[in-house]
Amino acid sequence: MADGITIAFGPLGPVGQGDVVLFVGDDLAVAPAVAQAIGGVADLVARAAASERFKGKSLSALALPAPAGLDADRLVVIGLGSEKDRAKLDWPALGGFTASKVSGRSARAALILAGLDVTAANAADFALGARLRHYSFDRYKTKKKPEGEEAKGTALTLMVADVAAAEAAAKVSEAVSDGVILARELINEPPNVLYPEEFARRAEALTQLGVEVEVLGPGKLEALGMRALLAVAQGSTKEARVVVMRWNGAADPAEAPLAFIGKGVCFDSGGVSIKSAGGMEDMKGDMGGAACVVGTMHALASRKAKVNVVGAIGIVENMPDGNAMRPSDIITSMSGQTIEIINTDAEGRLVLADVLWHIQSAYKPKFMIDLATLTGAIIVALGQDIAGMFSNDDALSAKITAAGEATGEAVWRMPLIPAYDKAIDSKFADMKNSGGRHGGAATAASFLKRYVNDVPWAHLDIAGVAMSSSASEINRSWGAGWGVRLLDRLVRDNYEA
Repeated sequence: MADGITIAFGPLGPVGQGDVVLFVGDDLAVAPAVAQAIGGVADLVARAAASERFKGKSLSALALPAPAGLDADRLVVIGLGSEKDRAKLDWPALGGFTASKVSGRSARAALILAGLDVTAANAADFALGARLRHYSFDRYKTKKKPEGEEAKGTALTLMVADVAAAEAAAKVSEAVSDGVILARELINEPPNVLYPEEFARRAEALTQLGVEVEVLGPGKLEALGMRALLAVAQGSTKEARVVVMRWNGAADPAEAPLAFIGKGVCFDSGGVSIKSAGGMEDMKGDMGGAACVVGTMHALASRKAKVNVVGAIGIVENMPDGNAMRPSDIITSMSGQTIEIINTDAEGRLVLADVLWHIQSAYKPKFMIDLATLTGAIIVALGQDIAGMFSNDDALSAKITAAGEATGEAVWRMPLIPAYDKAIDSKFADMKNSGGRHGGAATAASFLKRYVNDVPWAHLDIAGVAMSSSASEINRSWGAGWGVRLLDRLVRDNYEA
């Protein structure tokens, strides 16, 4: 799915035409096996580094065109930094950085490094980073198309010690990168293209991978009593949808599933409590949680994960027409609990409330994790590089935190205390949908907590990380597809047989 880049694996050997990529630390040492296979390269690196004052710092690069004594078009030397840097090498970031240095070209990269044991998993992570760095969303640009070398695409061959092992590991990483890219595609699409019905159709494509997909339309949602979700949608001409996706990969089909739930507001105007014009265009990304869930289901099914998983997304538009919900309306959720509407822009929690209740009632999962671009308050608290996590279960929280550390998709656990729950008590209903500005992310999480009963649950507020994403070595996209790698790693490390 990473258009324009092909990645292959091969043995270390003569490089031929195209670029050759080597990796060195701050000691500029070339791995002996590489020096033997590519004669004279160690001396060439030493002389070029001295001439260009290249120190081998982490993620620095030195490019030599038409290197003397080599058939290669260019020699690209990439720094890995000090011994301390190399001990905690970020392989996806290294892959992304390398891909950026050979974009539009044919290259062979020697993943055999001095003083480092490069595993098949390392090589697969490198390939994942290269694929993700190469992704761009430009299908609606009619004039600024790539020309010359860029138009040819990138062909990258990774020279490794064990080709078969690397290829096997890369099949898993490719499934994950495809899931991330699918999530990015969904987030980046404009809302006139990706509205609820279209989003549901794209989720249905997962049936090609063996995922069971059920799409619930307005009639079924009404019959189930999902009136909180439907209240959000009633101001739009676009009908609501709930999509339930099931991957049954465990040896025991009856084993309780894991459950991932995503908020899918395809466009959020704020409704009657309309947002200011500045930045409203970003609200096409208010379905980042749902995109993550679809991308995760794609990744798990593609790599045939040995686990049962339910993915569910509530998909709506929040628009301000004459039929839209109003502040002071009281609605009855699927759980039977009543909600006073204080602010129609606090709509995502209404969507999630009904979907959470449905999933915990119908599927009896081991745990539920919801992901939602829920509050601006979490961006104020944590910025755009870390997601907020609220949970009723310490063990689940610890596993999510570990998966975040392993993938670089970091989370920070936030408090849930009785005072936050009390803040959403209503004078006229069981609860109100907004507790005000103070502690906004926490009161929103407290609202959701009322719909999970005793099921182990975590809420990830991804407003800061899912859209208008920070640039990194593996992401240059407005929508990062955040969370797919985190959830896949959580499943792999803890729940697969």
